[in-house]
Amino acid sequence: MPDVIAPNLRVLFCGINPSLYSAAVGHHFARPGNRFWRSLHAAGFTDRCYSPFEDQSLLELGYGLTNIVPHATARADELKPEALIEGQRQLMTTLQTYQPQVLAVLGISAYRVAFNRPKAVIGDQHEQWHQTMIWVLPNPSGLNAHYQLNDLQRVYSELFTAIFI
Repeated sequence: MPDVIAPNLRVLFCGINPSLYSAAVGHHFARPGNRFWRSLHAAGFTDRCYSPFEDQSLLELGYGLTNIVPHATARADELKPEALIEGQRQLMTTLQTYQPQVLAVLGISAYRVAFNRPKAVIGDQHEQWHQTMIWVLPNPSGLNAHYQLNDLQRVYSELFTAIFI
């Protein structure tokens, strides 16, 4: 699935990897149970709830979409650590090329492995890669039962506030 990306974005949202459904339809966060689009709107990033089929429209707002690992799986936990580590290396090249203001990685467990940060917590990571601030947000997948929609909204809003307010 191709990235939705351009130079100098405000935020590059980075999923773990595409779901089989998203890969089949060719749009990011497209599985019906995924809460990314609702979380983005609820946190203030968009003025309405976009459809996954409008993912290219995010570029007009200064946002982009990518994944740590480009290939699709039914569940993110099917990925081997080596795939996450290699994906992080490729992601660093993307950051150097496109220089977004913020990289928002959507999934703490994958972030810990891919970035070799075993004690990382949700939120601002207080580090930069190629002048890009790194944030970690909860995975919006419906399979992530630790975070309900109101929890996702709260945490995603923290990033929105840090950037815009």
